[in-house]
Amino acid sequence: MEAIFKEIVHIMQNDYAGWKDKKGWDRPEHFFGKIQSDNFASVIREYLLDFRDNHIYFTELNTEKNVANDRGFKVRRYEDKLYVTEVGAEERLEKGTAFTAIGGWSIPELRERHARLLNESHAEREKWAPILALYEYGETDAGQEIRFRFYPKSEYQPVYSVEPLDDKTLLLTMTDFEDPDSIIEMIEEHKDHLESMENWIIDVRVNYGGGDASYFNLLPYLMPEEGVDLADPDEKMLFNCTVANAERQLAMVDEQMKGVRDEQTLVFLKAWQREWERNSGKGFVEFDFSEFIPDTFVKGKSVPKSIIVMTDVYCGSAGDSFIENCKRSSKITVIGRPTAGLNDYANLAIQRWEEGYELWYPTSRLSRIDHGRGMTGVGIEPHIYIPWSPRHLEEDVDLAAALKLVSSNLTTY
Repeated sequence: MEAIFKEIVHIMQNDYAGWKDKKGWDRPEHFFGKIQSDNFASVIREYLLDFRDNHIYFTELNTEKNVANDRGFKVRRYEDKLYVTEVGAEERLEKGTAFTAIGGWSIPELRERHARLLNESHAEREKWAPILALYEYGETDAGQEIRFRFYPKSEYQPVYSVEPLDDKTLLLTMTDFEDPDSIIEMIEEHKDHLESMENWIIDVRVNYGGGDASYFNLLPYLMPEEGVDLADPDEKMLFNCTVANAERQLAMVDEQMKGVRDEQTLVFLKAWQREWERNSGKGFVEFDFSEFIPDTFVKGKSVPKSIIVMTDVYCGSAGDSFIENCKRSSKITVIGRPTAGLNDYANLAIQRWEEGYELWYPTSRLSRIDHGRGMTGVGIEPHIYIPWSPRHLEEDVDLAAALKLVSSNLTTY
């Protein structure tokens, strides 16, 4: 475990894309002495918090897939209460239940106590699941004490769906951009609807990311007829091409290519493979994808005429870049809450250990960081901000706002 910890420190101080920006932030000596066999993962996660990057993950494969480690419900803070937003295995709770205290501490006290773990400035962006895991009970605003239990984590099922809401409007939902073949299949299956409906509402309020190439086939629908240049001349993405990063990324791309059928995605993966091979060991480099995207100017279709995109903090990584591209289109209005904002440091590599641990960490950084325009802790902001409130648990406030915009035609900026 000490050897693994030392390797993690080496990765974070050499291979991580933010190592130069955050030099001196971490305290390996402080955490090295805390390692015990029963708390190894928690010490590593505590160490990684020093980098203040939500795009870094440390997982225990041997336990996390088999052992009960989930509270069976999700919460979101509004003012001084935690509201249950989703109920999974924990059947004693219902959506809308409000906790005023956890483990004998009020919610404001817990915010202060776990400020480093929450690492957010706005209630809408806070992640409370790691904090719920630390305490054994909670008290609701009705005075009821709930003794928490752990449950096996429920398996994630992606959603790629198209649903007509009326004869002119459809709702398109994508909960990730992980599977290009499924998204292309969805487009082909619903082509008649997609090319005849004047109004689209796209729901990516929950979108766990994946690859930008997965949504490229949607871009002609999203852009206006006159077209848009999606390249930003002031923006550069630099890849930290250490030998170790190249080896890890090339191993990942080999696996990805086995499962992909879409030709456009395969062209991108081959370009990705070539760039890591030829730049291995060169440090920070800008990749050349000109043969995959010879022209960044995308001409759009006449239909749909207007699109509303609903977003939230649970939309990140490739979801962040999707929203950024959507905001470049004159026929799209983005509504809801700012996105997760994970892409300052992105394009994750994975280091695996035989002991069953995995470290996921970013290998690229955006030049906007140097100009104070980073998205960390801020996200990509919508055109129309709709604050989250407990009313969202009783009705779909965002969808109602989207339908109102569609009917009033106030959909361009």
